[in-house]
Amino acid sequence: MNRLRAAAAAAATALVAALAVTALQTPAAAAEVLVNGGLESGSLSPWSCTGGLGSVVSTPVRTGTRALQGAASSSDNAKCTQTVSVVSGTQYTLSAWVRGSYVYLGVNGGASTWTPNATNWTQLTLTFTAASSSVQVYLHGWYGTGTYHADDISLQGQGGSGPQVPGAPGNPSAGTVTNTSIALSWGAASGTVSGYRVYEGSTVVSSPTGTSATISGLGACTTHTYSVAAHNSAGESARSGSVTVTTTGCGTGVPGAPTNLRVTSATNTSIALAWNASTGTVTGYRVYEGSTLRTTVTGLAATLSGLAACSSHTYSVRAYNGTGESPAATISATTTGCPTGNLPKHLLTGYWQNFVNGATPLRLSSVPTTYDIVAVAFADAVSGTPGAVSFNVDAGLSSALGGYTNAQFKADVATLKSRNQKVILSVGGELGSVSVGNATAATNFANTLYNLITEYGFNGVDIDLENGLNATYMEQALRNLRSRVGSGLIITMAPQTIDMQSTGAGYFSLALNIRDILTIVHTQFYNSGSMLGCDQQFAYSQATINFLTALACIQLQSALRPDQVALGLPATTQAAGGGYVNPSVVNNALNCLAAGTNCGSFVPPARWPAIRGAMTWSINWDASNGYNFANTVHNHLVTMP
Repeated sequence: MNRLRAAAAAAATALVAALAVTALQTPAAAAEVLVNGGLESGSLSPWSCTGGLGSVVSTPVRTGTRALQGAASSSDNAKCTQTVSVVSGTQYTLSAWVRGSYVYLGVNGGASTWTPNATNWTQLTLTFTAASSSVQVYLHGWYGTGTYHADDISLQGQGGSGPQVPGAPGNPSAGTVTNTSIALSWGAASGTVSGYRVYEGSTVVSSPTGTSATISGLGACTTHTYSVAAHNSAGESARSGSVTVTTTGCGTGVPGAPTNLRVTSATNTSIALAWNASTGTVTGYRVYEGSTLRTTVTGLAATLSGLAACSSHTYSVRAYNGTGESPAATISATTTGCPTGNLPKHLLTGYWQNFVNGATPLRLSSVPTTYDIVAVAFADAVSGTPGAVSFNVDAGLSSALGGYTNAQFKADVATLKSRNQKVILSVGGELGSVSVGNATAATNFANTLYNLITEYGFNGVDIDLENGLNATYMEQALRNLRSRVGSGLIITMAPQTIDMQSTGAGYFSLALNIRDILTIVHTQFYNSGSMLGCDQQFAYSQATINFLTALACIQLQSALRPDQVALGLPATTQAAGGGYVNPSVVNNALNCLAAGTNCGSFVPPARWPAIRGAMTWSINWDASNGYNFANTVHNHLVTMP
């Protein structure tokens, strides 16, 4: 969420203090840890870039004669990574000079930063404390936003012991090819090598110790593209070039795997699936749940009935003929009928600002009843106690309201609850520094939040960590908290759009891991640029109905239930850097997802009538605009079936 403050003097003081702390924490023996950070070797190694979209160029450069170029496409953000040895518990500073639109710098599983439009060389910098003996740093652009450049990439800190990352292996070549297997070999990588990983796309399909491998279990007459990376204790090398090979048996072997397996509808007792036809000769399709055959069909769809309400299932579909079965396509889905507790079936969430930034300052009790859940923004990190949070009424807000006290705020929480509104405490925000990166921090987080819930009467917690999230320890913290508060605890999340593009991302994996206790995910569908939707065909532009529906579809086709998915939008054009849509567009998007009506050019492959609703940043900005967002969207939500 945007959390811009108007007090320049306070910001300057905080900046000086932050610089002083950084100076104290940076190791005295700081040194350069990255290899080839200026790309002056003329080679990418040991950098590895997705899709083969990274290259070394001679112009533009900031210093020297070389720089990194990432050619982001509509389907690949040209992510370039390097894994290095570090010393656990030691602070490091990562920086890079970049040019381009939407350029990101970060540490996998940790901190990140970005710039939306660097027309000239702009430095990105972040600090982090290593949690293990190696880290992977990255740079990437964004889908459909064009080429970015980076130079003078640096990781300053104490170098770790152990070998350097190996060089890239030689390009693989195919040996013996059968109906179901492909034999590969490649040239050895330079440096210390523990083994090799054979990739098909982003999936490791073999991990040999030598320079050859046979990939088995393939379908007849199927085409595969492989690349190879070497690895050791320091990390993984850049990938080799790729080789594309087709198995034999075209026209005579087992069919190819079905494609585009999807959930087309779900009820309390059934899940409907559909898929695209397999290649080769097909007699029919078998649908399995685990190893159990659930149904056999000759068409491209099946409905699984007799299921329990609010139950999750994982299905695989295989084509078959007289020769045998194809490889499987797999998908997870959940039936409807999940209990919503004492929350409305469709609801509106809004963020209440505990600070002053140009929006209308409000007492909590002034929030209208059109907001079903009010997220108080934000809890503050407790200095010196990792994971711990605190809350007090902001001094600037108190002054703007003529003296608003903690006692008055607590009374206002009680007032909202008497109106059947829920009040939750949001943790994070654009400038938030709460970090839950180990078991101790997870315990501190749960303990201090429980104390705040008890003291103020909050109904739950919202996770809005925009500067990195550790899914393992945040899950630990939230389960600890729920075990103490009980099943009535509301848990919401407000990930940025980028966080919900892939189920492997930290936020997405957290949501899936806690879906048994998760209430709602309010994805921030703004400040995003263009992104791919669930059809994986187009980079849809933000501030359009297609962007909202195609990206929400990604979550709805995962194992999240529809009642756990909501659309997050800014209340006004001042509330975000980009992505504002008229509230009527939000209503149309909800209709499109729930009933397939009022869609744009993208029409979702299924209908999700239990879609939960919407969220807005913020109630204060909405107040500045006469509550147009709440009045328009809430009035629509109450009419949805």
